[in-house]
Amino acid sequence: MSKMSGIIQNKQAAVRLERVEELLTRWRELPLYQALPWGTDYSQLPLITKRELRENFPHNFLREGQNLDALLAAKQVELEYTSGSSEDRTPVLFPRGWWNEQETRVLRLNRFVAHVLDEFPNARRATLVPPVCNGLVCFSNYTSKTARTLETTLFVNQARIPFLVTEADFARMAEEITEWAPQFLDLDPVHGAWFALYCERKGIKFPTVKFLLCSYEFVSVVHRNILQRVFGVPIFNFYGSTETGHLLMENERGEMKSRPENVYYEIASLDERGIGDMVVTTLTNDLMPLVRYRVGDLVQANGVASGNDFIIHGRARDALRRADGHRVTTWEVDSCFADVAGMAHYQFRQDATGDCDLQFIPDREPPSAATLKTLTDRLADLLQLQNQISVVMVEKLPPLTSGKFRLTFHV
Repeated sequence: MSKMSGIIQNKQAAVRLERVEELLTRWRELPLYQALPWGTDYSQLPLITKRELRENFPHNFLREGQNLDALLAAKQVELEYTSGSSEDRTPVLFPRGWWNEQETRVLRLNRFVAHVLDEFPNARRATLVPPVCNGLVCFSNYTSKTARTLETTLFVNQARIPFLVTEADFARMAEEITEWAPQFLDLDPVHGAWFALYCERKGIKFPTVKFLLCSYEFVSVVHRNILQRVFGVPIFNFYGSTETGHLLMENERGEMKSRPENVYYEIASLDERGIGDMVVTTLTNDLMPLVRYRVGDLVQANGVASGNDFIIHGRARDALRRADGHRVTTWEVDSCFADVAGMAHYQFRQDATGDCDLQFIPDREPPSAATLKTLTDRLADLLQLQNQISVVMVEKLPPLTSGKFRLTFHV
């Protein structure tokens, strides 16, 4: 990056911080923020988490004279809940229509996607996610296709564990998508990859689909490789959360780009490599603004010629430890699988002694012994392991109660 580019970005950051400080004069009146140590240095404000969002909800965000029941009855607000993948489910308030508006702004960070949306102003999507793991609506225990259709979105998945889906249900999903003729698929990567393998076995194609969005959890190279092989269209990572809205969008060059109009971004508690906690202040949800909110994910700034972007390293709680005590992230582990053929999904676990084991579900053909040896050697080097990594092929792996999966974790 040139010196001039750095100066320009510093000026832009200063302008964005001024915008934050303007909004803080209004937000500090909210009950949640009234007791904070407001001073002249925004960066000294304490970080908040989901726990603060849940405590005394909704009164922690409602202004004097506001009543949630009245706002809901007047259809001025929407009340949603986080998936509960890392903590208890958390209620979230946003103005009616806010989700779709901020989503569209972030999607357009990708020129390819923007072109498709321009060509198809009412672009349809088919969504495959855990039934209780969607930021806009939370379907569960449903069967009717009508009940799973919301404007231009069709929710096709009704199973929390993709490895237990029957061939008949996969056939129903494929038939619904074909009939819906969507312009893109919106996928949880594990659910999407498992469905893709069914489509591959049956020779099913979706000719109207222009691209795939992967979100809801960490996008592994293992799942991305299968989706690319089967569907043959561009795949983009779409990163965010129910409480923050969409934060980052992968562009056509593979960069995870930010939308400063939506969010003020920070990285807190940086380690020696510049990896730290993603912290955001949301700028467009005046009903439930989040000030210095710790998202729970590890990220790294990745300065490039076209502007700052991020590397997403995965959940902070899923990070492992090297023999010398240094942190190893999900992204670092997953990078070891980049050219490994024969896996549809995996879990890499570390116990209290530092020893590790790998469980995986095979692809069409399981990996060869030589491939597994190359993989385990990489992982051992990454984690400075002395003992051999145990490797077991399994038929299925369990998700969290939210339906999301952990690729790396401590036993």
